[in-house]
Amino acid sequence: MDCPIARSLDRVGEWWSILILRDALGNMTRFEEFQKSLAIAPNMLTRRLNVLVEAGFLERRRYSDHPPRHEYALTDRGRDFRPVVIALLAFGNRHFAPEGASVIIVETKSGAPADPVLVDRSTGCPLVSPEFELVAGPAASEATKARMAARAARLAQGRSQLRSTGEVAS
Repeated sequence: MDCPIARSLDRVGEWWSILILRDALGNMTRFEEFQKSLAIAPNMLTRRLNVLVEAGFLERRRYSDHPPRHEYALTDRGRDFRPVVIALLAFGNRHFAPEGASVIIVETKSGAPADPVLVDRSTGCPLVSPEFELVAGPAASEATKARMAARAARLAQGRSQLRSTGEVAS
C-alpha cells in the first residue's frame, strides 16, 4: 500500500513493538531491561527486537563477547517515533483513563503539565481541520488519489450543510 499510515503500522503496529520503542525512548537498551519492564516472553521479545532492527528503528550493538550480549540503541528513525508515543500517551489519558492519568508529560524546569498537540513546524499552528487537510501527495497511486478526492468531497459537503443550517464549521 502507498498509505504512509499502513506502511508505518506494518513496521510497528504490533503493540509489543510500540511498547519496546516506548521503553527504548526511556533509555532502556538491554534485553533484560525490556523483558522486566514488559513482562514479555523471551522468544516474543527476541522476535519483536529483530523486527525493529530490520525496520531500522533499533540498532543491535555487541557489548559483551563472553557470553555474547547485545544492546539495542535507537536509530534516528527510532527517535523520530517519540511524537507518536507522546500522541498515544495523550490520547490514552484523554479517552481511556477514567481513574486519571498514570503517566503525564511535564515541562522539566517548572514541572508544569504539558498538553501535547501536533503542530506545523513552519507556522507553529495546530494541525486541525479546516485549516489543514489531508491531500494526495506526489507519489500517490490512483486509488489514493480517488480516496482523497472522495474525502475532500465529503468534507466540502459537510461544510456546505453546516453553512446552510447556520452552524459554524470547525
